[in-house]
Amino acid sequence: MFVDGVKIYVKGGDGGDGMVAFRREKFVANGGPAGGDGGKGGSVVFEVEEGLRTLVDFRYKRHFKGNPGENGMSKGMHGHGAPDYVVPVPPGTIVKDADTGELIADLVTHGQRAVVAKGGRHGRGNRRFATPANPAPEISENGEPGEERNLELELKVLADVGLVGFPSVGKSTLLSVVTSARPKIADYHFTTLTPNLGMVDTPDHRSFAMADLPGLIEGASLGVGLGHQFLKHIERTRVIVHVIDMAGTEGRDPFDDFNKINDELSQYNFRLLERPQIIVANKMDMPGAEENLETFKKQIDSLYPVFPISALTKTGLNNLLLEIANKLETTEYFPMNNEPTEEQVVMYKHKADSPDFEITRGSDAVWVLSGSEIERLFAMTNFDREVSVTRFTRQLRSLGVDQALRDRGAKDGDLVRIIEFEFEFMD
Repeated sequence: MFVDGVKIYVKGGDGGDGMVAFRREKFVANGGPAGGDGGKGGSVVFEVEEGLRTLVDFRYKRHFKGNPGENGMSKGMHGHGAPDYVVPVPPGTIVKDADTGELIADLVTHGQRAVVAKGGRHGRGNRRFATPANPAPEISENGEPGEERNLELELKVLADVGLVGFPSVGKSTLLSVVTSARPKIADYHFTTLTPNLGMVDTPDHRSFAMADLPGLIEGASLGVGLGHQFLKHIERTRVIVHVIDMAGTEGRDPFDDFNKINDELSQYNFRLLERPQIIVANKMDMPGAEENLETFKKQIDSLYPVFPISALTKTGLNNLLLEIANKLETTEYFPMNNEPTEEQVVMYKHKADSPDFEITRGSDAVWVLSGSEIERLFAMTNFDREVSVTRFTRQLRSLGVDQALRDRGAKDGDLVRIIEFEFEFMD
């Protein structure tokens, strides 16, 4: 099964909790704090695995969670950090945030990695909070929660050469005779429903990857037929090989076919027409093909090289493969997603500071505090110890929460909620 698009959920592992402990050794006077830190949580990491060709594995497993870090221990011992959770993905995988549409990673080369959900940092033990004023603190932190997000994975086939053309013009037959790929071949439209990939060896011992992509029809750029399912795969190719039924066996005009396919490519992404294009006049063994070829050459006025072949009888293939290999040697990779092509430029933009918290009023008239920073502080507070709770209230005050509640009209004794925890507001 070929799968080229999925949505999944990922979550980094939570950091381990810090510990409150004290030294109690026989000959150590005034033994101080000895609570160790927790270990860091494991991140979820995508790594390109060269042997994969599809996202089908993600159809059966859609949740990926990193392992949590180990909690801190006594005698100042730190907990073990969790290893990263490495998830293999095929070359050509694009990773986006499903909620914001932000591009996270474009993974193309074997072994390339991208952290898609960071593990939480470790919680500190009470050794970290010792000061001359408080040499025996009873404060520790919980580990930070790991990052979680919904992701959208999209696979765009990695091939040097893409075969395009109307259905039943002979793309699959051409791929089957120049590579060891075995695509399904039949005399009806849309026999090929998914891209097929094969390696081509030229007569002078050069090689390249060729993809037979599902047939286009008029309106594909608007989603007609296989539409965008096909067009997104052509974006990765460096050379486009345009296969045309020169015999017009289905009653279509070859030049009209050529214009319609290029029009669909330009409407989907006008930069596709910047790629070198080679025209393959297929089915030259059929009646009327020679006459149509002469007319076709006059109509395109030598804009593109034309190679007459018969994929069925395997004639004219060597010259075609040599020309494709020559084009590939002089054609560079076309960047996607508006990547910089020459030098990496870092642009610094002013970004207004977002508030650390937001105050709303619940349906039960309770004041509700929310926001990533305040929820992070809440999750890392150990509410089993009074001194930790006191520290948390000081943190809220330093963020300006008290004053903001007063400005919103909070009165003494009103309830305030953070996630599921409720406390009274004291003015």
